[in-house]
Amino acid sequence: QVQLVESGGGSVQAGGSLRLSCGYSRATNSMAWFRQAPGKEREGVAAIRSDGITSYADSVKGRFTISKDNTKNTLDLQMNSQKPEDTAMYYCAAGVSRWNLLLSRTYNYWGQGTQVTVSS
Repeated sequence: QVQLVESGGGSVQAGGSLRLSCGYSRATNSMAWFRQAPGKEREGVAAIRSDGITSYADSVKGRFTISKDNTKNTLDLQMNSQKPEDTAMYYCAAGVSRWNLLLSRTYNYWGQGTQVTVSS
């Protein structure tokens, strides 16, 4: 049992920044951020393992950074240089597997989602 609650979503102009946070009830081997826009499949954005190894989608490399704050039990996603294509519902996820970190089937715990809208 892992409970996840996202926060920090909102609206931003293209080129701007947002920081998402996900509070978790207990640590897992892998945690990740996914996003889904209407009419599109859920996409793995960024993931981090308990050993600190990270993985990013090519579309966000150099712009997004995933991190964990162990003192606050939060998983964060810093999103810089935002583009309209980043507009989506963003979900926090947790799972036991250390592999296939950007595939949704790897994760069995999910937050409720937080909306991010980027205008041009």
